[in-house]
Amino acid sequence: MQSVICPGDFVIDATCGNGQDTVFLAQLTGQQGKVMAFDIQAEAIRRTRQLLLKYQCLEQVTLIEDSHANLGKYKPEKIKAAMFNLGYLPGGSHHIVTGSNDTITALKTIMELLVLGGMVTIVGYPGYEAGQQELSEVSEYLSGLNQKSFEVINIKAINQRNNPPQILVCSRINGGM
Repeated sequence: MQSVICPGDFVIDATCGNGQDTVFLAQLTGQQGKVMAFDIQAEAIRRTRQLLLKYQCLEQVTLIEDSHANLGKYKPEKIKAAMFNLGYLPGGSHHIVTGSNDTITALKTIMELLVLGGMVTIVGYPGYEAGQQELSEVSEYLSGLNQKSFEVINIKAINQRNNPPQILVCSRINGGM
C-alpha cells in the first residue's frame, strides 16, 4: 500500500475493526486525502475514532457504521486503494463476522471504481469454517476477474500450522473490466 497510495488519494477501509488499518491509510493519504471506513459494529467505529484522534488524523476519515456491501450508496469517488480484514472484530463477538456475499458485493463496487495502478488487499482467516468458506468464495470471485485488467496474487504461509491468515492482493493493470 505504501508504494501505491499518495497524499490526496481516496481510499477505503472496508472493515475498520480496531482502527489500525484506518490510521495507516489516513497517514498515507494525508490531510488532503480521504478515507472512507466501514464497520457494522458501533464498538469498532468507537475504537477506530479513538485511535484516529490519538494519531491526529480523524479529519480526513469518514466513519460509517454500515456493511461494506453498501459502500456504493455513499457515492465513493475513484478509488486508489482498499483494504479488507475479514472475520470478526478482535476482542469482540466471534458470532458477528463478515460474509462472502457482502464482501463480494463490496469488491464488485470497488473494482468498478479502482483506478489504474490501484490496489485492494484482503486478509482472510481460514482457521475457522466460516472464514475458510468466505476466503474460498472471495478467491473464486477474484480468480474470475479479467486477467488483462487485474492481477490477483494469493500470499499464504506454507510452513505454518493451524491455517494461518492468507492475503489476497488485487491490482488494476489496465483500464477495462
